[in-house]
Amino acid sequence: MTGSCFLCATSDSYARIFLLSHMRAYTSLAGHILGSHPQINGYYEMHLSYEDAATLDRQLEAFRHDEVPKAGSRYLFDKLLHNDYVLTPGRLGVAELKVLVALAEPAHTIRSIVHLFRQKPDPDLYASPVEAARYYVERVRALDAFCQTSDWPYFYFDAELLQRAPEQLLPRLTDWLALDSPLSEQYEVFSQTGKPRRGDTSARVRSGSIDQTRTDYSHVVIPEEALSLAQAAYRECRARIIARAADSATL
Repeated sequence: MTGSCFLCATSDSYARIFLLSHMRAYTSLAGHILGSHPQINGYYEMHLSYEDAATLDRQLEAFRHDEVPKAGSRYLFDKLLHNDYVLTPGRLGVAELKVLVALAEPAHTIRSIVHLFRQKPDPDLYASPVEAARYYVERVRALDAFCQTSDWPYFYFDAELLQRAPEQLLPRLTDWLALDSPLSEQYEVFSQTGKPRRGDTSARVRSGSIDQTRTDYSHVVIPEEALSLAQAAYRECRARIIARAADSATL
């Protein structure tokens, strides 16, 4: 696509990248790193299910509402973080579709969810450590179920690699996505960066580079039983997801 023709591109002009993960798993960082690449459009959560080809038209329309697709770009990206949103790759009719799956360990993740939702002005379900842990367990199990039942190949990575060892992870993602230039630790700040329902709203995501400082949420106390269930789900599901992955990068 050259000149102004990219403005007329249809949904089937683009291959797709889907990141399947959960809240507070560095997915805003992942989206911004991917979305800053010249070949990739999209960087935030679009809150769509992908169960048929018509959804791809809605995805492109929603993206165009906020951004202009890049001239000569190849991919359109979205991330799915909740069980309300479903991906059925085989029914999308896309010639090229790349699936990424990422998990983060439970203790830090659950505390981060609670900390985030306790900042909101109105009471929220996930401000409760028990409810945040329940979300985590249900989401991890759903991701495991997807990986066990779908025949679509996927790349798994431990989400913490984005922050702790991007120099190891990003070349692997570059290869998996068959990009023509490397993914960078520096990324763009876009029109929807930091906005509610678009991902991370903290100042960190607006920095344009990976902040390797690990936030301490130790003030959030998770009941022992809830944490134990989450740890077991993470351990068991992660092992099965890695075993089925076409490729993986782990800590």
